[in-house]
Amino acid sequence: MTAGLPALAPLRPLLAEVGDAKRVRVADRPGSLAEQAFARAWGRLVAGEDAPTVALSETAAAVARARLAGIDGAVLTAAGLAEAEAHGVLRRGFDEVAGPLDPALRARLRVALPLAGPAPEPPPIAGRLNRQPRAGATAPGRARVVVEPPESHGDHCLTVAVYGALVAPAFDADPVVPFLVGLAHHLHNAVLPDAGFAGEVLLGSALPRVLATLEERELAALPAPLAGRLREVLALRADAGSPEAQAFHAADVLDRVLQVHHHARAAAFTASQALDDLELVHAGPVQAFHLDVLAAAGL
Repeated sequence: MTAGLPALAPLRPLLAEVGDAKRVRVADRPGSLAEQAFARAWGRLVAGEDAPTVALSETAAAVARARLAGIDGAVLTAAGLAEAEAHGVLRRGFDEVAGPLDPALRARLRVALPLAGPAPEPPPIAGRLNRQPRAGATAPGRARVVVEPPESHGDHCLTVAVYGALVAPAFDADPVVPFLVGLAHHLHNAVLPDAGFAGEVLLGSALPRVLATLEERELAALPAPLAGRLREVLALRADAGSPEAQAFHAADVLDRVLQVHHHARAAAFTASQALDDLELVHAGPVQAFHLDVLAAAGL
C-alpha cells in the first residue's frame, strides 16, 4: 500500500462536502458553484495569473463553500461588510471544516482565502465543458444507468482539481500540479460527448488518436505559456508513479465514487432524516407552533 493512503480516510467527509458544490446554485449566476469556480479558474489562468495563486485560492474558496455555499466575499461586501469582516466570515466557514487537512496546507489555504472580485472572461473551453454532461457509470455490453441530474465536466474537473490539492500532502506532492491536471484532464470532452467506459471500448484502437487530437486542438487555442505548462502536467496521467500523479489519480477516483455515493444517498433519503436527524423544524420561538401544525396535518 502506498504510504500516504491511510491519510485519506479522515479527509473523506470534507471531500464529500466540497463535492456538493456541484449541486448548489445561486440566483444571479448561471451554473453550479463548482461550474462557476471552474470557469473562474480558467479565466484567471488564461489571463496570465500565477498558477499557484489560482490553485491555492480556488481550493481555499472551495473548502469555505462546503458550509457557506454561495455566500462568498463578493456577496458579503455587497451586503455592507468591510473587507476585514468579510474575511472573518470566510475564515469561520473554512475553519469549521478544515480540521482534517494537513496542517501546513491548511495554513497556506487559510491565508489564500479570496475576497472574490471581478473575474476575467473565461475561455470558450470552460463554457463548453460546463455544458457537456458526464456519462456516469457505464460498462461494455450493459445498458447505461441514467441518474438525474447529471454532473457536468466542469463540475467534475473543478472538483478533481480541488481534491488533488487537498490530498496532495498524503503523497508528499506539490498541490498545484494535481490541481492543474484535474482542471484540464477532460479537454477532449469539449467536443467529444461522453459515452463513458462503454463508449471508449467501442472506439477501440481509434480512442488514443481521438483523445489526443481533440486535446491538442483545445491546448493550441490557449496562450502558449499556459498550453506548455498543461502539456507538461497532463503527461502525469499516464501512470501513478510520481507523487503528483498519485494525488491526481486519487482525486479522480475519489470524485467518481463519491458522486455515485451521492446518487445512492439521494435515492434513499427519507422525510424522517430531514425532520429528525437534520432538525428541519429547528429550535426557535415558533418551533412549538410548527410542530403543532405538522401534527394536525398528519405530518
